[in-house]
Amino acid sequence: MGPADRARPPARRPASAPPRSGVRGATVSPRGPRVAGPRPPAAVRAESGPIAAPIGVVHRGGPDAVIALAVLALTALGLLVVYSSSAMAGYLSADGDTFRILGPQLQWAALGLALMLVAMRVDYRWLRLVSLPLLLVAGVLLVLVQVDTFQVTVGGSAQWLRLPGLPAVQPSELAKLALVIYLAHWMARRGGAVAGLRTGFLPFVVIVAPFILLIFKSPDIGSAGVLGVTAMVMFFLAGANMLYLASLAATAVAGASFLLKDYQLERLQSFMNPFADRLAAGYQPVQGLLALGLGGIFGAGLGERAAAGGIVLPNAHNDYIFAVIGQEFGFLGAVAVIGLFALLAYRGLRVALAAPDTFGGLMAAGITAWLCLQAFVNIGVVVTLVPVTGITLPFVSAGGSSLIVSLVAAGILLSVSRETAVSGGWHASGDRGRWYGWAHLPGPRRRALPSRAPGGA
Repeated sequence: MGPADRARPPARRPASAPPRSGVRGATVSPRGPRVAGPRPPAAVRAESGPIAAPIGVVHRGGPDAVIALAVLALTALGLLVVYSSSAMAGYLSADGDTFRILGPQLQWAALGLALMLVAMRVDYRWLRLVSLPLLLVAGVLLVLVQVDTFQVTVGGSAQWLRLPGLPAVQPSELAKLALVIYLAHWMARRGGAVAGLRTGFLPFVVIVAPFILLIFKSPDIGSAGVLGVTAMVMFFLAGANMLYLASLAATAVAGASFLLKDYQLERLQSFMNPFADRLAAGYQPVQGLLALGLGGIFGAGLGERAAAGGIVLPNAHNDYIFAVIGQEFGFLGAVAVIGLFALLAYRGLRVALAAPDTFGGLMAAGITAWLCLQAFVNIGVVVTLVPVTGITLPFVSAGGSSLIVSLVAAGILLSVSRETAVSGGWHASGDRGRWYGWAHLPGPRRRALPSRAPGGA
């Protein structure tokens, strides 16, 4: 080799050189778009470090239209039934305002839908950055609701918090969303270590138990139960040890039985036979069953509850709104509502399975489990399959905190649905890179994803 050859700069790598690896089940060209390719060896994947791009061959497109339509239909139906169930009571009140309940509900719905659109458009991976602060804020609010100065007691339950200059809020609703987001982030970081005792089970209990106990103490047994079961579903999907999980469930049930108060025990006893004490502990369940029965197949029609017997139904616009739906829209209307939640569960599960990374999959599964489980509990209370717990029907019942948080959660689910992975990305190495000690977010060098092909999944 002569001096000229030694001075010559090294030749550029030919275009046919192997592209660098970066995602599971795919390869990324340094200059071109993502293309499907062989999965890189384990050693290469382990050394590749954290990545910002989704895991797998990804297509970015519009949100899941079925989920969006189901959520909008439930919200619209909720506004109609809230007005129908509260207008007469508002008219007979001191101010004679038939919109006393519906007016604020319309405002909360407008705000919730706007936030849902924002959450749907924002890349859900940014939630990893705020997962811990959001969890801490929810925990502080749950502690403040235990202070007499800030708590608002309704029906003997201190579940609402009123801070100076702000309307009353229900911190347990925010805690559900915050815990789902943080657990998805934490489990994605841990990966297979969640199956261990010290690396998975004990930290999981330390994270979840304080929130469950604070909500249970409010007292809000329904929300505590829904949140606990949702957390265990996510823990199971993340690969938890089944023996540890079963022992945790048994311990939780046994501990709750010792913490129940007298009136809660009465509810459990009346649940077995509500007609035995229909004027006291069994009053609400009996009235709910009568309202459902009087609706028949087609119902009395919107606003025509009096035509179906004029049943006095406590909390008609809130906990027992499903009974109003059955009374005014009949059996067909009740089945339609159940069908919408079943559709939400099915499509949410599909989104979770097709999520491009572990964080998105666990978060989508957690949100779906939370919303659908809460709907099951609310409907189960009305049809006496579940003891009275005082929990709202998502998107339908009156209540600003529940409606706004549920719509934001639906927006996050829609954000995950905008990206689907051909080869799936759960337990991907990119979720457990060393920089995920805080959170790893899409950086400025993240390449645009190709548009979803017509007719693609």
